[in-house]
Amino acid sequence: MAKVVIMICVLGLFSIVQGSDASCIACHQKQQIPSELIYKRYLMKYSTNARMEASILSYLQNPQKKNSIMPSIFFLKFPMKEKTDKDALVLREEVSAFLERFNVKHRLVNSH
Repeated sequence: MAKVVIMICVLGLFSIVQGSDASCIACHQKQQIPSELIYKRYLMKYSTNARMEASILSYLQNPQKKNSIMPSIFFLKFPMKEKTDKDALVLREEVSAFLERFNVKHRLVNSH
């Protein structure tokens, strides 16, 4: 049941994504890369923000299909990420902003 709730919440995030504070989201929007789909895949595989952040940072520092959570067919439609030259601290902040933007817990909190 919890998986169903999480999946519904993650899919609902698409409707609230507007603008961007992080350059990764801006690039995803420009190239029409489905950020919510990527977040969902990371969440289902790694389950915690710390593990998701570590995996995303690892991929951004060495972007190859074998290091990606996305299936090979994904790269037929969307471009392979180029290796970043960003400072590690800046990159970590941007990844944190990406994860925070799609954080399912924000949608599950009771608003009383």
